[in-house]
Parts: sequence; C-alpha cells; structure tokens
Amino acid sequence: MNRQSHAPSREAIVANAMHPVVRELRLVDIADYIAFIRLEHFASLSDIVDSSAELYFMPGTLRLGHGGEADVGWQGNPRVVLDLELCPEGARVYFQLTMTALDASIEINYVAFDKPHDDPQADTDFLASALDRARFQPLTLS
Repeated sequence: MNRQSHAPSREAIVANAMHPVVRELRLVDIADYIAFIRLEHFASLSDIVDSSAELYFMPGTLRLGHGGEADVGWQGNPRVVLDLELCPEGARVYFQLTMTALDASIEINYVAFDKPHDDPQADTDFLASALDRARFQPLTLS
C-alpha cells in the first residue's frame, strides 16, 4: 500500500491521543496478552482495551478491532500488536498499536470520515478536533 503524505501527521495525532491509554495497557502483564491472543480470547482483550480507555475517552470511542498478534520467541524482545479502532464523532480510524518492552508505535491502516473534505489537511484538522472532543477533560478544583 502506498503511504499518503498526510499519514505521518495523522499518526502523530492518534499517538498523542493514545499516549495515556498505552500507559494503562502496559499495566497488563505481557503473559496475559500472549495467552489471550494465542487462545483467541478476544473478548478478554476487548475488556482490557475498554477498561484502559474508560478514563480518557467517551464510551465507544476506542475499541478492539479484529484482534492482535504476539511475537514471542526464544531470542529477541516480545512484541504485542493490537488492532484498534478510534471512533470519535465524524471519523473512524483503523490502526495497529505495537508495544514492545521499550516503546510503542502506531500505524494507521485506514481513516474514514463521515463528511470528507477535498483538502486532506482539513480532514487531518477535523480528526484532531474530533479526538479532542472525544476525550474526557480533567476536572479542576477551584
């Protein structure tokens, strides 16, 4: 697949939005991810994703897509890849979250807009604002 010129900026927007959720996802032991993926217990993975997202996004904004994969061998670092969907109002982002011992990365597979613009930058700006609206805002006590 050919990457489009606006893909890196959209991946940065999604990565920024996902940052606190990834911290939550990392609280789960990697052995659990491996077991759930290998045994195809995707409902359990879905529960983990839902629980990790509930403090940061409105309900239904982030969900597990078609599952995931676990690369674990006798040599090298384990790697867990989750297929995820971000569904802020007006857009849908299909992406993969890859987590290793030292880092995490986002790769967008497809972005769909309910009302796409002719200008890709306008769609990118819309995605950023839609994700901002889908996030829970921290309470400030005065």
